Amino acid sequence: MITFTPLSGPARSERIQPLAYLLQVDDIRVLLDCGAPDWCPEQSTSALTEDHLNDQAHHWHKYCDTLRELSPTVDLVLLSHGDLSHAGLYAYAHARWGLRAPAYSTLPVQAMARIAVLEESETLREEQDVGPDPDPDLLLDDGGAPDRMDIDDSGEAQDSLPAAKNYQDKRGKYIATTLEIQEAFDAVNTLRYSQPTHLAGKAQGLTITPFNAGHTIGGTIWKIRSPSAGTIVYAVDLNHMRERHLDATVMRQAAGAAFEPLLRPDLLITDAQRADFVSSRRKDRDAALIDAITATLERRSSMLLPCDASTRLLEMLVLLDQHWSFARLKYPICLVSRTGREMLTFVRSMMEWLGGTVSKEDVGEEAGGGGRGSRKQQRKREREREEHEDAEEEALGAFALRFKHLQFFTSPEALQKAFTMKDPKVILAVPASLSHGPSRALFASFAAIPDNVIMLTSRGEPGTLSRLMHDRWNDSQREETKWNRGKIGSNVMLDRSLHLRINSKVPLVGAELEGYLQKQREEREKAAAVAAANERRQRLLEADAEDDSESDDDSDAADEEDVERELADTQGGGNEWSDGARLTFDIYLKGNVARGAASFFRAAPREGRGYRMFPYVEKRRKVDTFGEVPDVAAWLRRGREMEEAENVNAPERQAEEDESKKEPEEVPSKFITTIVEVQLACRLLYIDLEGLNDGRATKAIIPQVNPRKMILVHASASGTDSLIESCGTVRTMTKDIYAPGIGEEIQIGQQTNSFAIALSEPLIASVRMSRFEDNEVGFVRGRITTSASSTMPTLEALPPGYVATRILNSSTPVRVLGARPSQRLPSSTLIGELKLTALKVRLAAIGIRAEFAGEGVLVCGLSPEGDLGSSVAVRKAARGHVELEGAVSDVYYKVRREIYGLHALVAA
Repeated sequence: MITFTPLSGPARSERIQPLAYLLQVDDIRVLLDCGAPDWCPEQSTSALTEDHLNDQAHHWHKYCDTLRELSPTVDLVLLSHGDLSHAGLYAYAHARWGLRAPAYSTLPVQAMARIAVLEESETLREEQDVGPDPDPDLLLDDGGAPDRMDIDDSGEAQDSLPAAKNYQDKRGKYIATTLEIQEAFDAVNTLRYSQPTHLAGKAQGLTITPFNAGHTIGGTIWKIRSPSAGTIVYAVDLNHMRERHLDATVMRQAAGAAFEPLLRPDLLITDAQRADFVSSRRKDRDAALIDAITATLERRSSMLLPCDASTRLLEMLVLLDQHWSFARLKYPICLVSRTGREMLTFVRSMMEWLGGTVSKEDVGEEAGGGGRGSRKQQRKREREREEHEDAEEEALGAFALRFKHLQFFTSPEALQKAFTMKDPKVILAVPASLSHGPSRALFASFAAIPDNVIMLTSRGEPGTLSRLMHDRWNDSQREETKWNRGKIGSNVMLDRSLHLRINSKVPLVGAELEGYLQKQREEREKAAAVAAANERRQRLLEADAEDDSESDDDSDAADEEDVERELADTQGGGNEWSDGARLTFDIYLKGNVARGAASFFRAAPREGRGYRMFPYVEKRRKVDTFGEVPDVAAWLRRGREMEEAENVNAPERQAEEDESKKEPEEVPSKFITTIVEVQLACRLLYIDLEGLNDGRATKAIIPQVNPRKMILVHASASGTDSLIESCGTVRTMTKDIYAPGIGEEIQIGQQTNSFAIALSEPLIASVRMSRFEDNEVGFVRGRITTSASSTMPTLEALPPGYVATRILNSSTPVRVLGARPSQRLPSSTLIGELKLTALKVRLAAIGIRAEFAGEGVLVCGLSPEGDLGSSVAVRKAARGHVELEGAVSDVYYKVRREIYGLHALVAA
């Protein structure tokens, strides 16, 4: 049975991000994506204090609480795209909520998701107090409960982790640290496209296969096969159009047909985000973008393009770089991002995942310069390449991804140091939502300058500054140029004021700095006192251990003295054997001698000699705590080797210490929030560069896939209703279409009963298997047996001459002589679905001409003159029925043989 529950990103909702869904196949729980919301939505200007902001309820609390509860129970994680809306919360859940299940993605998705989450974490921690970093000693390896207690001044034990947890929950933001992000994505298993993987462990029995989804580099359509639940396809955020750096999704082939491995799944989980959206042509979008940039720079003004940190940024960089190279522009392209260089380094190492025009330029523009003067140009290019400043980075990448005109900046301050606000330039700043980071800081100063242009390339989440600006632009457009009407709108002039909350980190000064330093001194003194107390306690423990060792040595010495004294007495006297009171070595003594000993063991100074034994002293060896004899010479040699190594590495270590001393220490600082009034005077333009399917493509692809059941997610109410209505007009399309809300469970296959059974070796050897899709099927007939050594029943082959018998009761009528029951002949079964287009291709390969005659009829065996004498008509009468009509001829049998070849034949 299949159970599907949206945790976030449901259908019929205005807030469709982030994406996170729980898919349960029998007892296996699969988490499909683990996105993060935008942590900095726009707040009302009335909430000016931090306490008021903390008291406001955030829309993601329910989602995060649900994910925290489910994380330890998840058995498998699948990530489809490498952006924040699909993988933004995975690192935090992995580190602190116990999401330690095996995770899978493609290599680019792992790299781009790491970059996106790192950018967000570093940017937010530079602007806001998102809580202290977790103490590693407070968390178990599995992210569970704390294993350390803190002692307060009153001597009472207190749990350390809940305080930190409350500190995080107070702010409502779940931001992972850099170390947590690296460890989380290092644990992700990477796959290639079309690589089936058979899972083990708790998810044993499932087979997952990734396919190209488009939209982002490494974007994935997941195909999940279960022996009991069938085939499940998870396909969200697809792009059927080929882009400059990516190929289109495999779900829509170039010839217009669907991708055969993804056809007819038992369940299709897809989005209807843009089902009611008509996209403009790519040629028009690119022309409008280039024209707007050129006009802005010619006016000696600048353009700001908010963008994401990883995935969609690549398309804009390739477009701008191609235009700069073609038009030979000298204006700078500035990328303000902390992880921009690292992102491009990753992309250059994954050229096999790129498509579009990038792969052609890699071997065409630079490497394929044939013709006159090609050697001279090649030598010139080689000389320029050697003189390039970034030689190492150049060696890693393709010619099309050099981006000669691109300059990197880690902060708006660094950009302002390099260029003034009056210098014409194109600025790409993260994030695309304008909610925090460099893009928001630049917007506050950029929007107040007339003739500057702010170009939006995505709508953004509801409640963000990007969505607010998009709505203002959309309201200013004519009805035919709205954002979802397939036309390119015009830029609008902004002439109103806007209040923005700007978070920043400023150094402490004056009394605040003195108070901070005093607190630091007190903490150091307290730590020193604790360390001194621990050292004193350690010394006392060591002294006690030495006393015990000395006492053992004293007892050994006393025993040795006693033995020596006894031996001396024995050798000095001659009548010891005649004296009844001096029997030295008797084990049991009688008389007055035995009375002097109180017990067998000596508990007090002895007054007499009793229970004597043979004189022997055990020589003890000095051993360490682990029972090994200390090798003093080895430790001395080790010490000399370490001293020699230190002497050899002394210059390097000294240089490192000097370099670390040169690095400035972090200045004590605090986080502040200021309300800035921005007088908008710039121009605003929106051009859709999100790279997603529109309604026409979605409504054409889904009927071709033709799933048996379908679940719609990640869509607004209008988009969901539009797609359901469109599917209802297709006669062959399923009517089992679900659109669940957040937390709503959809159960599929309640009437299906599956049982586990073992097949015997003789039975498997006797079955004739036929290939069907990724499986082999065959007809079996046997009997079920059980054994005491196994709890699973076994299906065994029937013995020769076996006849099934039934126990007859007294009420069963006796069969009349001469009457025989009718016996059904065994029949063969054809498994599969006939595609007339595939049949036409197979017939053409063997020289039989076939044409469609309308009404779903394929006429086969037509002669060049059009004679229908030996032709055969093939039609699909109903589900599971194929009619083959024609005269008995060679064409008839050849067509029938090809029809059989398109199916799996299971013989009885």
